[in-house]
Amino acid sequence: MSADRPAVKAVTGEPRHVAEHSTHAEPTHAERSLGEQSGAEERRRPPVVVVVTLLTAVLTVLLIAFAWPAARSEPRDLPLAVAGPDAAVAQVRAGLEKARPGGFDIKAVADRSAAVRSIEDRDVYGAIVLDPQNPEVLTASAGSPAVAQILTQLSAGLAAKNGEAAPKVTDIVPLPTDDPRGAGLAAGALPLVLGGIIGAGALVQLVKKERNRVPAAIAFAITGALALAAVLQFWLGSLEGNYFANASVIALSIAAISLTLLGLEWLLGVAGLALGGATMMLLGNPLSGLTSAPEMLPTGWGTLGQFLPPGAAGTALRSVSFFDGAGSARPFVVLGCWLVLGLVLCALGAARDRSRRPAVHGRHEASVVTV
Repeated sequence: MSADRPAVKAVTGEPRHVAEHSTHAEPTHAERSLGEQSGAEERRRPPVVVVVTLLTAVLTVLLIAFAWPAARSEPRDLPLAVAGPDAAVAQVRAGLEKARPGGFDIKAVADRSAAVRSIEDRDVYGAIVLDPQNPEVLTASAGSPAVAQILTQLSAGLAAKNGEAAPKVTDIVPLPTDDPRGAGLAAGALPLVLGGIIGAGALVQLVKKERNRVPAAIAFAITGALALAAVLQFWLGSLEGNYFANASVIALSIAAISLTLLGLEWLLGVAGLALGGATMMLLGNPLSGLTSAPEMLPTGWGTLGQFLPPGAAGTALRSVSFFDGAGSARPFVVLGCWLVLGLVLCALGAARDRSRRPAVHGRHEASVVTV
């Protein structure tokens, strides 16, 4: 065996202990760095149980945000006109209060003509005309199909309870014949919100310079509004009135949302964009009242929804499309305030960037002099 060892050395050109060591070589510096980096990434990742808990919480919040307002939808101080003698009006008020406690805010009017004017001016959602010969219920399905249905069913139920014939039902401001249930307009609530959120998110990712995002957001709001209004009005038949007036409401809504989100992102980064998007999606959309009416949402939440862009846009769009603009003053003020807020946030972000720029240039010049 001793005679074999020199042969091994001669063949390999290395001592035996060197050959054995080479089979168990130490990891290189690059391999050690890669292993350390991989271990650090693993340590930074949250445990699986935390991820699962967070996802469950997010799913629960989404369900509550969208299902809770719909499940608790019922009339709450819903404006309703009643035309007739004082004694008869008092009787109807008592009957409605018994049938729907706290459901209606009764407004006494002189006659049927006054009731019609109140509906067309969007002061009330409907009316009951107490004519002994021709009792009548006036609705406005364009203002809220859900409320119109409730009034129709409620009047028929009260008449049957009193042993009377069901009153005549007249739709003063009906929905378009192409969309008699208002499904297109109700479904359009989500694209209105998503238009602003997706627009802001896409501009943040695709447009590098912040100052170019503001005009791009305004341009997108205009073109997107023209497209959405065209689909809703000319294809689905869900809107009426002036096409450009309807498109203007949608454009104002998209611009108000997208500019506000851009401004938040400019000042707070991704956290600001996420916070703004969550507010519009989880509060603004379900509380808009576009599928029913703000007065049918849980107490206080319907009012809050009208001070957010989706709710204000939905009310303004109904008013402009079906009621010749009646009742649109407050929604336009709300949308205008959000638009101004978005512009102010963007201006603050730009001012902060300008204030930082001289300091950066000063440090750069100092480094050049030192060199």
